[in-house]
Amino acid sequence: MLDFSTEREPLTTFNLAGVADVVLLLLIFFLLTSNFVPRMGIQVDLPQAGASSPAEEAFVPVAITGEGAFFVGQREVAGEDLATALRARKDEKGADGLLLRADEQATVRQFAT
Repeated sequence: MLDFSTEREPLTTFNLAGVADVVLLLLIFFLLTSNFVPRMGIQVDLPQAGASSPAEEAFVPVAITGEGAFFVGQREVAGEDLATALRARKDEKGADGLLLRADEQATVRQFAT
């Protein structure tokens, strides 16, 4: 005999596998597209640039503030001691180059002298 009952079981099953896949893919996407360059804690207003490439860890970070203060890593260095501090940091870290972050108000003369 045919069952014509009006009582049906509700469809309450919800498969979370698809949702978990989408969430993990979004997480991987945002992790890969985020910027992993470590920022120093020194406030420097950087000028706008058209294009840039991420810096590698093999560089000595140097920052010049708008007031003309020099920072090698997190340590403030006097202008006359800058060359010595750069050589010491290069030997310590085995760095191949220099990563210069200058405030937009800083002049080239401050670093070149």
